[in-house]
Amino acid sequence: MSQHDASAAREDQPHAGKPGTDPDWAARADEAARSVTHLFGQRLLFLPGTHIAATTRPSGQFKILVGPWHYWWQAHYVDCLVDTGRRELGTADRPPARFDGDNNPSAGQLASRLVTGIRLRNFLTFVNSYYDDMAWLALSTLRLEKLAEESRRPSRRRHARIRKSLTLQFDSASTDDLDGGTFWSTKRDFKNTPATAPVALYYARTGNPAKAQALLDWLDARLFDAGRGLYLDGLRISPTGETVLEDAIYTYNQGPVLGALLELGGTRNLERAAAVVDAVTPHLTLPGAGAPEAGAPEAGAPDAGGSTGINGGTTGTAVLRCDGTGDGGLFTGILMRYLALAARDGRLPDHTRTTAARLVRDTAAALWAGRRVVSAGEALAQHGGAGRLVFSYDPHLSAGSAYPPGAAVELSTQLQAWMMLEAAAAAAAAPPAAAGAPSEDIAPK
Repeated sequence: MSQHDASAAREDQPHAGKPGTDPDWAARADEAARSVTHLFGQRLLFLPGTHIAATTRPSGQFKILVGPWHYWWQAHYVDCLVDTGRRELGTADRPPARFDGDNNPSAGQLASRLVTGIRLRNFLTFVNSYYDDMAWLALSTLRLEKLAEESRRPSRRRHARIRKSLTLQFDSASTDDLDGGTFWSTKRDFKNTPATAPVALYYARTGNPAKAQALLDWLDARLFDAGRGLYLDGLRISPTGETVLEDAIYTYNQGPVLGALLELGGTRNLERAAAVVDAVTPHLTLPGAGAPEAGAPEAGAPDAGGSTGINGGTTGTAVLRCDGTGDGGLFTGILMRYLALAARDGRLPDHTRTTAARLVRDTAAALWAGRRVVSAGEALAQHGGAGRLVFSYDPHLSAGSAYPPGAAVELSTQLQAWMMLEAAAAAAAAPPAAAGAPSEDIAPK
């Protein structure tokens, strides 16, 4: 058993028998990072200096070329690698260390190779038919640029080209049609939260606060549901020119809005950010989830603090709902990323930060409790080796039920699990920020 596999095995043990001891979320996030990069990661066409993720496993090396191209999944893969890369830099409690050992590439190096792979697989361009896809890549490469600077490996020329190319796309998609907002795709018949919110966050992070605020104002005016305190999906232009409201509420739509509100700051934005966080528990959680943490009390049994285990279904836990597989397999992870930012933003009320931290912690704990280990005899072991972890697409369901041995496992769901564990590591490792804008990076500095 390798050192990394041994550490995973140790996670099955109670934490020194001390009730209430916090799990090592950074170690758990590293386990998820190793599992995803080994099980799904590969070179693109065996080209040196490239990296790409398979959409499903088990699958052949060339499936990435003939199967559906999920550009935005790869963009979130970049973001997850940046999260891990920031933790590799070390903290006051942890010395700098590569997540996968000194003999393997750092997370930042893999992320840079992945950006190269995305461009090659996307026919030598970063431009895509969907503006939300491009916004996710713009946000992740912006964070990668900062990581490269802190790692003393700057690549300003390439990142500047990416920003210039994608900013032109966002400018063209953010029009006065329907009084504002950003189109979802080049069909230009749908303006929605999934595109408008990450574009607003991108503008906020690249020195365009007026554009960012205008997009947020449009979302507030046209798509905010005051009764539930959350954002609806979008406004569609029908073939006859009528405007049709798509009133579904998705977990991931709330995340980038929350991020943009926090990034811009100001009394009104921060009040709205707090309202969104406070609305998540009554509208986007489900009672009970998965199996209890190793070493935690059985379902319904009180621990030393009087709360119940994850499976108890009581007010002691707050587990977010998830949206299945496919694209939905990423939705709740995206919300978790921005809840982690809220959890440590000192400008928000104490109860709001506590709520955000609890949602992150309880959802990540439920997902971790339901993980399974890849066995030596199954097909997945051929890609990353036995001992890697597989996570469920829903914290209310164990990975053994969601993805039993022999089942195809989707990249989106495993990225979501990794993202959730990174969010938990960030929320647990950093105290609430002092008054002022929060760091745009999810991982603590």
